[in-house]
Amino acid sequence: MKSVRLFVLSLVVIVIGTTAMFPAVVVAKPIHLTYSIFFPPTHGQCLAGMEWAREIERLTDGKVKITVFPGGTLTKANQCYDGVVKGISDIGMSCFAYTRGRFPVMEALDLPLGYPSGLAATRTANAFYETFKPAELDDVKVLYLHAHGPGLLHTRKPVSTLADLQNMKIRSTGLSAKVVEALGAVPVAMPQGDTYESLQKGVVEGTFGPIEVLKGWRQAEVVKYTTDCNGVGYTTAMFVVMNKAKWNQLSPEVRDIFEATSRKWIDVHGKRWDQGDQEGRTYATSLGNEILQMDNDETLRWKEKVRPIIDAYISGADAKNLDGRKTVQMLTGAIDGLK
Repeated sequence: MKSVRLFVLSLVVIVIGTTAMFPAVVVAKPIHLTYSIFFPPTHGQCLAGMEWAREIERLTDGKVKITVFPGGTLTKANQCYDGVVKGISDIGMSCFAYTRGRFPVMEALDLPLGYPSGLAATRTANAFYETFKPAELDDVKVLYLHAHGPGLLHTRKPVSTLADLQNMKIRSTGLSAKVVEALGAVPVAMPQGDTYESLQKGVVEGTFGPIEVLKGWRQAEVVKYTTDCNGVGYTTAMFVVMNKAKWNQLSPEVRDIFEATSRKWIDVHGKRWDQGDQEGRTYATSLGNEILQMDNDETLRWKEKVRPIIDAYISGADAKNLDGRKTVQMLTGAIDGLK
């Protein structure tokens, strides 16, 4: 009996010694994140966002897995930013303009400054944020921004002059509502997701947006004309932001991957916007829609009408101790440098 006890005791010592020499390997569980995108799943910008998520997963060797919820299924477009702050989603993509008044500094990006392309608007948006780092975004981690090409007018009946546009009901959002009003039309606020049905039913007679909406949101099916008013081309700046607590939980190595991938994806989105604009133009003309060009005199009249919006932003920013003139000068300089 004594020999049996000695044998068992020897086995225990051997097992303990072996465990000490070869400790158990602890396999870290993947980090699971949710990503809310308001664009429909087939839209080029949603696809770019999903590609970004897959690239993060690839570069982290599966340590990070991101589940994308497109089409506003997790949080609606105007709730996306708050959803990230509150942790309803870990990451979110939507428009600053959908929560008008909350981002007074970032609103400058949407001014009708004559953006020439989506790539120029996207690069300008990111340069603007890096320059000013407004405190209004301190409650999230900003991964990157992007912005569409020049917002144009798409209508059910032809609009070639300011006189044609008077009192028409035009869908708009954020600062573009002020553009609509300055041009003599009636702004009707709504997100892109509601625009198709509203145009179809005649709730609105037209919409302001990049020409990519004619295919990306199928709006060419419910309008017949596009007025190429790029001289007052505005943009709508969009954010890709992350819940700050979740960001702080990531290791430095993983954070570096997020940062590097996000920098790369700035141009991915910008180029995708320009591709979408070309596809929207081609799709619209294939349905028999007309693209109406304005002459120089008419373009100047439209620019004169919207100039008070820019001046009002400058004076309003100054009243809030923001340097409105410096802000606008930075933007116009960046836009001119990218033309």
